[in-house]
Amino acid sequence: MALVLTAPPAVEPITLAEAKAHLRVDANDEDMLIGSLIVAARSFVERSLSLAMISQSWSLYLDRWPRSREVALPIAPAQSVEAIRVYDSDNQPTEIASEDYVADVLSVPGRLLLAATATPIAPARELNAVEIVFIAGYGDEPEDVPSPIRQALLLLVTHWFESREPVVLGEAPYEGPATVASLLLPYRRVRL
Repeated sequence: MALVLTAPPAVEPITLAEAKAHLRVDANDEDMLIGSLIVAARSFVERSLSLAMISQSWSLYLDRWPRSREVALPIAPAQSVEAIRVYDSDNQPTEIASEDYVADVLSVPGRLLLAATATPIAPARELNAVEIVFIAGYGDEPEDVPSPIRQALLLLVTHWFESREPVVLGEAPYEGPATVASLLLPYRRVRL
């Protein structure tokens, strides 16, 4: 299984102005640093929680369709499934008709189910033969992201802005503010 980001978010879930107001920074000298901290905080939280904040496009590659006929989408919340392609031995894709599968974007994680009446998917390529193209994220605008997540991002940016000491290899890393973990806890997937 391979997961590839094909279209990153168009905007960040918090703006530079919001971060500067939270940091109480008036000057523009630190804008580049603060902007990079916003991107790093978003990336860190998205990776930690397997979620997308702002709408982004992903391709999930599978070697073959599972026998259960069901695929869980690894990034939440899923908005839509754009296409399912099966590649032949010449790397030419064949798109699966939308009536041959059902997309459940309400569940977390989102799911795809191959219809029982669909022709079985038999890819000829051995690796990454099935591509599922999907959109994930809470929406296109920062306001679409839940407030606790946006607050956690502001706290994380503030923590990194104020704690600029070098990382010492071999020592246990400092996890960050407990408040950030508490704010993100409801969005963490529990596996049983």
